[in-house]
Amino acid sequence: MTAVLKFARRRRVPLITANLLLLLVITLVSPLEQTLGWRVRAVYFHGAWVWTGLAAYGLAALAGLAAFVWAKRRAFWADVSLALGRAGLFFWLTYLPMSLWVQQINWGGIYWDEPRWKAALAFGVASILIQIALVLFDFPLITSSANLVFGGALFGTLANIQNVMHPESPIFSSGSTLIKVFFLALLILSLLFLGQLGLAFYRPRQTQSKK
Repeated sequence: MTAVLKFARRRRVPLITANLLLLLVITLVSPLEQTLGWRVRAVYFHGAWVWTGLAAYGLAALAGLAAFVWAKRRAFWADVSLALGRAGLFFWLTYLPMSLWVQQINWGGIYWDEPRWKAALAFGVASILIQIALVLFDFPLITSSANLVFGGALFGTLANIQNVMHPESPIFSSGSTLIKVFFLALLILSLLFLGQLGLAFYRPRQTQSKK
């Protein structure tokens, strides 16, 4: 496992580039939909991207929880939580403008009062502020607590939010198996990119102290 991680670090740039290119290719060849036409491909990518952002924040919260459960490994889990939180912020900040573009091309305009969009924007701003604070106050318990509370608040809010224009589950409510297969392929590659970003952001506390 250590050898795999070392290889991934050494070949980080070409591996990430290859993954992003594969994401682009699969998006471009994914099946069309009768109503949306080519625009549905943006929906596929957008859906996989935001799910991956949610996965990043969820894993950051779980790593934060692990820092409290396994006190002897607190620094390790805090560093993992920090890396995943930063990766989550990357996905979230790129998802927000993408969401506006997807609304524009599919709805013919942007519905600024969509509850899901407003919540996403609010949590994006909150995530930026939290990550800045974690740079200034670099302590394992603070990092773990911040990501745990943020993740809980995010998932709690989304679980109780009302959709107005945004469909509940446009992919999995589809009757097309092919659409679901292509979406899952995009989701897997996006999650792989999350792992690559998390590894790039990960800095063991022991290494930091030597610098």
